[in-house]
Amino acid sequence: MSRQPVPLPAEHIPPGTPAWRTADVLRWLDAVPARWAHPLFAFLALAVSVAWEVTAAPVPACTSAEPCGSDWAGLAVAVVLVLSLYWVWRQPRLAIGGLAVTVVALAVEEGVTVFARPSALAYLTAAGFAVAGLVHRLAAAGRQRVLALEAAGAAAQPLLHAARTFRRGRMSFVMAAVFLVVAGFGVHQALRVADGYERRAASASHLAGEVTAVDEDDGILTVTAEGRTYRIETAFPEDFPVDTRVDLVVDGDQAVLVAEPYDAFGWEILVLAGSVTGLAFLVNGVAGRLGARRLRRGPLPVLHVLVREGEEDGRTWVFAADDTQGRRPVLWFHSLYADDEGCEEDEDDLETADDDVDFGLDKIAQVLRADAPAPTLREAVLYGAPYTGAEVAFVARDDEDDPEVAVECSVTSVRPAVPLWNTGGRPGRVRKHPRRPLEEVAAGLAPSAEPRVWRAHGFSRAVGLGLLVVQGGGVWAALEDGPSWHWLLLAVALPWLVTSVATATTWRITADRDGLWVMTAWRVRRVPWDVMLSVTHRDDGIAIGRAEDDAVRVSPTGWAWLERRLGREPGAARVADELRALLLRPDLRPAGEAASDRQGMPVGPPLVALTVLWGAAVLLLL
Repeated sequence: MSRQPVPLPAEHIPPGTPAWRTADVLRWLDAVPARWAHPLFAFLALAVSVAWEVTAAPVPACTSAEPCGSDWAGLAVAVVLVLSLYWVWRQPRLAIGGLAVTVVALAVEEGVTVFARPSALAYLTAAGFAVAGLVHRLAAAGRQRVLALEAAGAAAQPLLHAARTFRRGRMSFVMAAVFLVVAGFGVHQALRVADGYERRAASASHLAGEVTAVDEDDGILTVTAEGRTYRIETAFPEDFPVDTRVDLVVDGDQAVLVAEPYDAFGWEILVLAGSVTGLAFLVNGVAGRLGARRLRRGPLPVLHVLVREGEEDGRTWVFAADDTQGRRPVLWFHSLYADDEGCEEDEDDLETADDDVDFGLDKIAQVLRADAPAPTLREAVLYGAPYTGAEVAFVARDDEDDPEVAVECSVTSVRPAVPLWNTGGRPGRVRKHPRRPLEEVAAGLAPSAEPRVWRAHGFSRAVGLGLLVVQGGGVWAALEDGPSWHWLLLAVALPWLVTSVATATTWRITADRDGLWVMTAWRVRRVPWDVMLSVTHRDDGIAIGRAEDDAVRVSPTGWAWLERRLGREPGAARVADELRALLLRPDLRPAGEAASDRQGMPVGPPLVALTVLWGAAVLLLL
């Protein structure tokens, strides 16, 4: 029997508040942007075209007449470009302006004829496609707002006091300040490098020389000037072939090219990263603060709806008022409680009675065993016209036993509950890939006296072999040039690769009368039935929850995404379903005990030895 939504006391429903019914909801959902306007397509088009333009665009050679130095104007355009890629997802209006700036900057730098170059034309086309999608999304949001206002009719109410004092953006402003200070430090250091060169150049000798040798691998020029030979580092050795005349600034034994006076590239990258991150946080904070201010500006349309908290993603899902079974979500957002002091509540009250603690522990155990009931639908009043990108607030009771109502405000903008690739999530209890019913799984598991064994399947072994190739290639690439910083990268990545390869190719789980034997890369672990709480398949791994400590995790166990795309049920998901059936149905567990030869033998140690031998062979061959 289905549970009824938690009712909202009548005194908290403003008079004349209309119910947002399924008919109006479907019209609202029909107004969502078309699939071609999804920001992913615009982002990919822009990213590919930018990468092409960066690699294909001619780079002016550094000369004594026009030396290379810090290009602050170009760096500013790069900041706007990277921010625009991010704003395509979050801030459509700013993305349109940012893309316009980059196109104009490109035309101003090289002239309108620059777009005769294929890579530049590709960027212009990608920018046009992105702008078209952004305009379409804004128009769709406008239509959604009109439909929401039509559903609300003449009903309008001032925002509740707790929501009026709710503040947004404080953490964003703090993070923005931190990263902008980092960017400012980078600017200071880059200018310091340039000023240091200018001071040295004022008192140094200026000589003319001739390039006598070029080491393009290490970026070293050998230059002879006035009978002396200098070895000079350069970022562009291809611009200075042998017999090229170059100008030098010589200060004692140190010499630099006038064409490449100093190198502040590292500081410029710091400025780029700090500026992009800081400005992104700043804009998010300002947008949140303005959205919250618009809510407080005057009477708001109100709608009677149902809400449900997503247990897996923390989202608030909104349903039509007559969808009492919660079958079709309308929209979602993240929200936080608002209180009369204007604080953002991040934690629940920790002072609870003993009975509440016991209830909480029982509920946690139910969730871990995957048999807890789905979160209950709650009646709510939604304040503000909902549309994509809007800010809203709502009032509802937390549960049936709570006589008080709670006010919550959105801390992310409204998103329509359309298919997964449009929203990045699924509503509440509805999983991305629903589990098979326990009865269906149990029907395929006849009682057995012999232990049951599940082992790495074909897809899992293919993933392991692919990672083994990556591991071997990584060892070759890191050792190819002798000792270098690449060895540090290898030391960090190699343990993960060895563990993943060994697990993916040979993992095994054996079930007997007393529990599970779980073999991973390095050992075989015993998990008795009486300490097991759950078995889940997530992120290409199988996790076995235990009462006494953390879960035993086997990962990777395949590539579920590709298996589903090929129309197959992921092998690891099937194993997790069957293990869960054995956990919840003791009568299906094997009657026998697994001998040592059925438990498996970890292959992590032998794989380490094989990797060491491969590394030694590489060093001997190179």
